[in-house]
Amino acid sequence: MGSLSIWHILIVIAVLLLLFGGRGRVSNLMGDLAKGMKAFKSGMKDEPEGPQPDVAPKVIASDAAATRASQPEHDPAKH
Repeated sequence: MGSLSIWHILIVIAVLLLLFGGRGRVSNLMGDLAKGMKAFKSGMKDEPEGPQPDVAPKVIASDAAATRASQPEHDPAKH
């Protein structure tokens, strides 16, 4: 029971032929995989198109200064 007979080998070959076919499907799959990897690498190298906007970063003030700046001053004479 520990060795492979001719029937075991024939069944394994038949299953492999059914899975991969006899027309070079494995080489086609490897070629497609290589094309995908090349496309991925070239996509990672590409720089974004067009000029980048020159945007200054937002400055967040401290809580006390931000509260005072965001609230309008109440002038009782204006009412």
